This record gives sequence, C-alpha cells and structure tokens, in this order.
Amino acid sequence: MNQSRSTTRIVLVLGVLTAVGPFSIDMYLPGFPAIAKDLQTSIASIQLSLASFFVGLSLGQLFSGPITDRFGRKPPLYVGLAVYILASVACIWAPSVEALIGLRLLQALGGSVGMVVSRAVVRDLYPPEETARIFSLLMLVMGIAPIIAPTIGGILVTYAGWQSIFLALAFISFVALVGMRLLLPETKAPDPEVSLHPRQVLQGYGAILQNRQFLTYMLVGGIASGGMFAYISGSPFVFIELHAVPEARYGWIFGANAFGLIMSSQLNRALLRKSSTVQIVRIVNLVQLAFGLLLVGYAISGYGGLPALVVLIFLYMAMLGFIYPNTTALALAPFSKNAGAASALMGALQSVIAALSAAIVSLIHNNTALPMTGAMAAASLLGLIVLRAGARPHTEPGAEKVVEKTSDPVVSVSRNRF
Repeated sequence: MNQSRSTTRIVLVLGVLTAVGPFSIDMYLPGFPAIAKDLQTSIASIQLSLASFFVGLSLGQLFSGPITDRFGRKPPLYVGLAVYILASVACIWAPSVEALIGLRLLQALGGSVGMVVSRAVVRDLYPPEETARIFSLLMLVMGIAPIIAPTIGGILVTYAGWQSIFLALAFISFVALVGMRLLLPETKAPDPEVSLHPRQVLQGYGAILQNRQFLTYMLVGGIASGGMFAYISGSPFVFIELHAVPEARYGWIFGANAFGLIMSSQLNRALLRKSSTVQIVRIVNLVQLAFGLLLVGYAISGYGGLPALVVLIFLYMAMLGFIYPNTTALALAPFSKNAGAASALMGALQSVIAALSAAIVSLIHNNTALPMTGAMAAASLLGLIVLRAGARPHTEPGAEKVVEKTSDPVVSVSRNRF
C-alpha cells in the first residue's frame, strides 16, 4: 500500500513537471491571431516561436542530461524552473515577434530540465520491464494538460489578453517547483565520475547512439511526435481561420484529441499484459499511417467537412498513446547509470524533429489543410520505414527475451524481442 501511494505521488509530481512543456505549447495556440495582430506580423511568423521553443528544448536537454547524472536530479531542476519562470514573465512585454521567438527559446531551455528529469527518474526507480506501464500512467497525468490548456488559453485571450497566458505559465511552473521540492525524492546521488568535459560528453552521446535499440525507438517515437507537432503548428489556421471555429471551441476540439491520447495510453497498460511493447508499436504504426492517408484525402477532396476532419485527427492522435510509452521504454531500457544522458539525447533529437516538422508546416503554408495533414501522413510513413529498417529479426519461436550488451558499462538488459 505504501509503495502504491509512493508511486502515485511520484507520478503526480513527474506529471506536473512534464506538463509544463505541453502547457507551454498548447496554451498559447488560441492566442496566435491576437499575438500576430498586436505584434503586427503574420500567424506564420508567430508559428516560428513554436519552432524556436522546440530548438530550445533540444539544446537544453543536451546540456542538462549529463548535468543531472553528475549532480543529481533535483539541483539542476531548481535552476531550470527558475529560468523558465523569468522567461515566461519576460514574454509578457515582448516588443516584437523576434523578441518573442528569442524569449520562447530561453523559456524552453529552462523547461527542458524537467523533461529530462521526469524520464530519468522513471528509469532510476523502475526496472526496464515496468517502465512502459509507468510511462503510460504518467501520460494519464500529463495528458490532462493538452485537454485544458487550449481551453484556458482561449478564455484568457478572450477576457484578459494573450499576455495573461504567459503569466499563467509562470504560475504553473512555480507550482511544479513547489511540488518537486516537497514531494519528489532525490533518485540519484551526485556522481563525480560523470565527466562534464565537452569531449567526454560527446563521446558518451556517441556511445548511446551506437545502441541500435535506442536509435530505432528514439527515432520512431520522435517521428511520431513530429506528426503531432505538425498538427499543433497547423491546427490554429486550419480550425480557426479555414473553418471559422471560435477560439474557445478550438480549445475543446484540441482537448478532445488529448483525451483520446490519454485513453489509448491507459488501454496500452492493459495490452502490455498480453502483448510485447514491440508488437504494439508495429501494429499501431500501421494503423496511424492509414489515418494519416485518410487525412490527406480529406485535405484534397474536403469530403465530410469539419466533422470528418475532427474524427480523423482524433483517431490519428489516439495512436500516439500507444507509441509514446512503448518507444520511450524501449529506447531507455539499455541504460541505467547514464539514464539522464540517454533521456536527454532522446528528448533533444525528438525536439529537433518536432521543430523541423513545425517549421515545415509553416514554410509550406498555402492556405489549405494539406501542409498539416501531409506532414502528419509523412511522419507515420517515415516512422514505419525506420521501424522496419531498425528492427532485428525475431528470435526463434517461444523465445521471449534477448540479452544484449549495452553502451552502459554497468548494465546488461534483458528485454522483449527486438
């Protein structure tokens, strides 16, 4: 019972920490038109502030990963959350779109520490075979953010102006900081053997990238996130401008998609009792590709109107609830001592993919839904190609596990078929 309560407490705190990222992305989406009007620029330019946020997440995670392995998980987190709060407040007085883009970059650098720590703590506390279930449970908590964030953002834009969104983000981060201080235990003691010399850090990252399991499932999960962020970047125009959906109602549509992701992540926990993580990823990737192709067909034909678009996006996004927990668990499974670095590298590379996806949707904007839906379908197809190319042949029938020496010198991991 005590262990259950402890797990619930840890998942709640990690969920809030991880939710800082989705809030930072989703809450200000309904404010795109208002921000563009006040800063006298285009929505496409405001979308670049989303891309800069992803760049910041990528760079910040690369720096913070080895630091959390060296100094423990919590001290770097204090610094990161403080930077995030200050940058959020500064966004309120951004005089231009260029300033907003820069401040969003700084905001992401601070918020990135929480993303690294949340994944590393799960790997610190739980064996590899349990991490997929814990990540599924974590998505239940952090998934609430995309449901309520756009709705809150729409209300704030309507009644208090877009600047109030960044004040709310600063407050949320402060709550996360307090929760971390009071409820989250330190899961890794400082390790002076972890070098922060740039050459050693790069060599460590290089060793991690040589692990085939990490590389394959990091890319599959990252490409899937690229599809999601193509939707995040393009949906304000597609719904608010193209289909004249009110800002508040857009928040409800966005939240419904997040709810589908949450429900599928919990169904994933049940499926893991009978199926392996690898099997689930393979099947779901194919299903998501089918929905992506249907979205492209909708963008070309317009058949079914807004209801068809909403349903297809809901089904596409729901598949991420299966992909994220399993690919994260599979990618981090080979690492224990350097879990922070592995978590950082995974998050950084996935953020790069997300930034490229968001930027591409912005650059090929053509006043239709095709850039968004095309990027979503392309992400599913590319993920399937990577999965097929990277997966090793099955072991002989009846064999359930493969033991592989990993880049972590102190651990060999027994895992599901790969």
